[in-house]
Amino acid sequence: MKIFKVRLLLPTAILSIIFASVGEAGSPKKAASGFGTVQAKAVYCKDCHGTSAQGYYGYLVIPRLAGQTPEYIENQLEAFAERTREKNLFINMARVHGLSAEMRTALADYFSELESRPAHDDEKKRGSDTGKSIYNDGVPEANVPACAACHGPQAEGEGQNPRLAGQLYAYLVKELANWDKERRSETAAIMSPVVRSLNQSQIAAIAAYLSSLK
Repeated sequence: MKIFKVRLLLPTAILSIIFASVGEAGSPKKAASGFGTVQAKAVYCKDCHGTSAQGYYGYLVIPRLAGQTPEYIENQLEAFAERTREKNLFINMARVHGLSAEMRTALADYFSELESRPAHDDEKKRGSDTGKSIYNDGVPEANVPACAACHGPQAEGEGQNPRLAGQLYAYLVKELANWDKERRSETAAIMSPVVRSLNQSQIAAIAAYLSSLK
């Protein structure tokens, strides 16, 4: 039982190492421009987020970072640091160890430039045509706007509106179903009314469609 607990805490320990190291990165210029340093830090992120940052199915479903907009990644790190967004196994290392703004930007840029591939959750693709319809046109009778209005026609995201294309099916379902619990005040005025108006089957359909996109 003790060994099992240690293994569950390993991802948190890894994150502690990366953010502690980031805090010691040196001058802002060195942190922002040293690709080798950034790449080395990113290796620790990939231990949880998967090879090439494509996401990971494990004890928790860890989201894909590859191809994500850099502004969104930076925004999420700030949200973790300010405790406006929390995760049970994420101990806000950005705040504890002082993740520099320069390294935060460098890491966000690094992950945004990685290729994002379709999640290929084939067993979850049933209803993806319905999901495509909801994504592009919304659900007018439920006052749900088109997702494409903020996330783009190809779900590639823009600025702080995240990329959704290719994200893991299970992660999308979990986030949409638990938005108010996990995101607190973040984009509450926009997203909270939307997710409350979607039923479980509609959420599943949207997630199936998005996970199949590149």
